[in-house]
Parts: sequence; C-alpha cells; structure tokens
Amino acid sequence: MRIRSSALAAVAALALSAAIPGTADAADAAQESITTSGAAETAARPGDIVSSAPSAFHPLPGQPTNTKAWKIHYNSTTADGAPNVVSGTVIVPQDGRTGPRPLITYAVGTVGLGDSCAPSNNLPYGTAMEANLIQQLTLRGWAVVVTDYEGLGTPGVHTYTVGPSAGHAVLDAARAATRLPEAGLAATTPVGIMGYSQGGQASSWAAELQGSYAPELQVKGTATGGVPADLLKVADFNNGSYGSGLIFMAAAGQDAAFPELKLDSYLNPAGKVLVGAMKDNCVAIDAIAGSFKRISDLTTRNPLAQPDWQARLNQSKLGRTAPAAPVYQYHALGDELIPYAVGSRLRSDWCARGANLEFDTIWIGEHVSGVITQSLAVGNWLADRFAGRSAHPNC
Repeated sequence: MRIRSSALAAVAALALSAAIPGTADAADAAQESITTSGAAETAARPGDIVSSAPSAFHPLPGQPTNTKAWKIHYNSTTADGAPNVVSGTVIVPQDGRTGPRPLITYAVGTVGLGDSCAPSNNLPYGTAMEANLIQQLTLRGWAVVVTDYEGLGTPGVHTYTVGPSAGHAVLDAARAATRLPEAGLAATTPVGIMGYSQGGQASSWAAELQGSYAPELQVKGTATGGVPADLLKVADFNNGSYGSGLIFMAAAGQDAAFPELKLDSYLNPAGKVLVGAMKDNCVAIDAIAGSFKRISDLTTRNPLAQPDWQARLNQSKLGRTAPAAPVYQYHALGDELIPYAVGSRLRSDWCARGANLEFDTIWIGEHVSGVITQSLAVGNWLADRFAGRSAHPNC
C-alpha cells in the first residue's frame, strides 16, 4: 500500500506527493474518445494502441523541455486476466539521436483515486510532482512512458495497490510505446522498468511478470524502491497512524478490482463518506482526511480479517517469482510508512529464487526522501544495464 506522510507541506513539496489536478475535461474527453471510437474492440493484443494524441511534458508550469509527448490509450489486462484499456504518456527527447535509444517504463507513486490526478492529465501542465525525476531520465536521452494504471483517467475506480493489474499496465505501456509510430522506438528497444512505493509495487510486479507475460520486451533491468511487497503487513503497520488514510484508499482499489469483496458492506456511515470522497480526490486530501484513523473507526467489522479479503490481498504479495532481468532494489532503514522489514523480506524471497538482485539500504532518510536521494544511483544503475555491463548482485 503506497503510503506517505500526511503532512501537507511534505506532500506538497516532495517528489512523490499528490499531483495537482489538471482539468477534469481532459479525463472526460479521453473517456469519450474510447467510448466513441470503437477502437477498443479492434485492437486485440495487450499493448496495442487504442488512441493517441499530441501532448506535452513540462516538469514545472511552462518549463520547456526538448521533448515530444503523446497521450495514449492502450490495451492491457486486469488482475484476473480480462482485457481493459489504460491511458498513459509517451515522452521522447528531441536531441537528434539517430540510433536506438533506451525506453523507461515508469511507474509513479500514489497520486490519488480521482481521474484528474492521473499523470497524463498533469504532465502537460507541469503539475505532476514526479516530473522532475522523469526529466532526469529524458536528459540522459532516454524515452519514457508513464502509465496511469487501471481506472485512473479511464472509466471505473482506480485499482490502487492491485499488483498484477499494475504490473500488466507497466509492461503494456512499454509495448504501446514501441508500437506508437511517432515515437520512433523499435520492438527491439532496450527497456528499463522503474518505480518507487506504489510505483515500487507496480515495477516489481512488472519484473516478476515480464518473463511470462511480455517475454518479447528487451528488459535490461528493474529499479524498484520502497516496495509494499506484503499489503497485509503494511496495513497492520499503518493502522491508526498518519499513513492510515492510504489503507482506506487501498481498500477502495481492491474493491474496484474485485467487486465481490463488497467493501461498502463493511463500512459504517463515516467510512462510507470518507471512502466515497476519496474516489474523487488526490492523495494530499485523501491522506490527510484518513490519517490517524483505525480500521475499527470506520467499519462495522474489519474486512482485512476476512478470508476473501486476505486471499485477494495475498494475490498482490511479491516474492514468489524471480524477475527474469537484473533488479536494483532499495529501501530506507528509517522508512516510517513501508517497513524496512517488508522490503528486506522481498529481497530474501527473490534471492532464494535465484534472482540477480542488488539490494541497497538507505541508511539516512525516510520514505519520501528515499526516491529523491537515490535517483542518481538508480539512473546510473540503469545506464550500466543499457551499456551491457554486468550487474553486481549481493544476495
């Protein structure tokens, strides 16, 4: 469960805080395009482009970048294997490069459940708070594709923290980028997978799924940090703390993916009001509104104690499959939101299954600072993979 501090100043200032909503009209127009075009029925393969339109990439409002961008809708797959359509953004540097350029499929941290929070609705306006991290990648000459995940900016509720769905969306975004003619990326383009926190869950799932779901992708490595690899343990850790609001966001996301869980039947009146409001807002509001609440404060009985909920949450547990490509995993020792022990256990599980894994402990810092202080190391590690240099596993 993608968790962060609910302090408004931190959320507003740091790189994985809430995206400032773009325009609701942009999300509505995208949904209308899918509904009216009929393309969703004709593009059959995961990763096929359903629609595309010119967009823009600005790290800050009005800040120029030497890039071209396109908003795309592409075919993907739900957690249970059904076809769906996901939106995203493809960004390509305009640096005169004529040879192959690497592609990063980038998984953002939590932005919220409301459609206006989707990265594709904020990247054009300079209001997507991870845009500065993405710019570090484009300045290296790499193309980047940023998925919005299932239900974020497209019809339905965002399936927040549903790992297999997010992993599919990340991999299919890479496929879609290579199938967008304007981007100039070949099917053989070298691919890196990258994400932190919720994006760490999504990128880790993409790494685990790639060998079976998208083996044709030329994935050279995955950089993943602050990974909520065990949702039940993360929920227990944050119950009643300043990260507790994201427990209820995650419950809404699981319920969106698996309606048979019937979240509403567990919520008391206060819980129904809170979760209902969360579905229309971004993380700065949602995290604060839900902070310092216990599950028992908002429910008539705890859904996480029920076998069906536990089974679905365990469906998103990581560590059961070794990624096919090398992995760089990092986690802050003082992470106050995603326990270090959860990340350490994922390392142990992957190592036991023979993963080519380099694990790095961030000795000073906490959850949000980890993605910022480690960004240069992540970029350098991916650059080494693209250059064909050997990884340095430390299992």
